[in-house]
Amino acid sequence: MECYGVGDSISGYRIRAEARKVSDPKVIAKTGRHKAQRLILTENAEAIIERKLVWIPKR
Repeated sequence: MECYGVGDSISGYRIRAEARKVSDPKVIAKTGRHKAQRLILTENAEAIIERKLVWIPKR
């Protein structure tokens, strides 16, 4: 499955991403005391799932 539309997303345990430009990472709150990082990839960005999740979270 290839996602090209605005708002499409992918989920995985490990995702490799490549792009010509990368924004500064920002620390964001996820659940409870857990933190995560958010960055924005621009100009010919691509992401590939290298390892799938063991379980899929319900949305």
